[in-house]
This record gives sequence, structure tokens and C-alpha cells, in this order.
Amino acid sequence: MVWDELVARYAWADTDEVASHTASVVTGRTEEEVIRAFGGDPVSSRDMTFDEAADEQAEHLYENHHLLQVLGFGQHVVTVECGYHGSIPEIARRASVGGEFFSVYSSVNARYQVMHAVDGRVDGAFDPFEREDADRMDPEPQLPGWARGATFHLGSIGAASFALMERTMDVVFDPVWLEIPLRTFLLPAPAVLFGDSEAAWQT
Repeated sequence: MVWDELVARYAWADTDEVASHTASVVTGRTEEEVIRAFGGDPVSSRDMTFDEAADEQAEHLYENHHLLQVLGFGQHVVTVECGYHGSIPEIARRASVGGEFFSVYSSVNARYQVMHAVDGRVDGAFDPFEREDADRMDPEPQLPGWARGATFHLGSIGAASFALMERTMDVVFDPVWLEIPLRTFLLPAPAVLFGDSEAAWQT
């Protein structure tokens, strides 16, 4: 599938309904291993939809209340958050040990990030918004090898980010996953997981 067709598949990712999220895909790890890598307890879960999780987090806005939703899909483990744990490099390192990790982050403040890690090492992370129309720049900004050929344009940055996830991880992210109940886990705040370590946030 050519790039523009792949991006068109994810037009829903640029709507207001999913303006703030982090979606991750992991291969080579079990669901339980991924949950632990994010700081969750695999034994304790509830079934919630994305909207239900978002509403609950909004009710605890200043209480470091973080929820992770998890779905096993073939050889992949998919996670969805209203928060941002999956955008933290140290989470990517932990989740990718013995496997591969990719995350797409978007916030209501128009902040974006895509990140890729393999076997405990982050091998690239960048803000797609900053690469808008990079193919028209001279010289053209360098992208990680796994992102070469991807282009980003205002109005479809979310869609292009998910398209890049699909191309890299060979999994189609189904928006239905945002509508159905998924196993949902309470996560510790990053400050609890990492203390004052700045290294957790460095790629």
C-alpha cells in the first residue's frame, strides 16, 4: 500500500474524539510482561472503554491517576492510554527487551511523538509536527531509518503517525479498540516508577 493510502486509513486519528492519547504496539513480549514494563499489576484489572478510562482520569486530574488498557492481538500486544507512559523512553526500553516497541503520542496541546525501540534500546523518537513538509526542505531533515519515506502534513499528523506504526510493526490499529471494553490497569505515576531520574526521559 502506498504511503498516502496508508495515511488515509487513519483519518479518524485527527478528530477531536481522540485528541489526547498514547497508543503502543509491542512484539516479542507477553501481555503480562508489557503490563509490568509499564508499571502495572497484571493480576488487577477492570474492563473499561477508552471513554470510560478518560472520564475516570479526568475525575482524578490532579491525583496521578494513570490507566493503561491492554489487548492481545495475534503476535502483538496493543496498549492505549489517555496518559503518556508509552511516550517515556524508559518504558520503551523496558517493554522492548527481547522484542520491539512502537508508540504514538498526541496531546490536546498539539504535541506529538512517535518512538521506536528494539531489544531494550530506543533507536529513534521525534515530533512529527516538527517534520511537517520536511520533504520540501533543503536540506531535508534526517529521519530514523524506520521512518524514511514517511511524510507529515498539518491536518493529518495523527493519521501519518499511525500509518508509520502500521508500516513499522505490521499491525493495523483498529479504531474499534477505542470503543470496546479492554482490560484496564492502574499505573504508578512516573515519579514513583523512576524517582528523580532524568535518564528515564532521555532517548
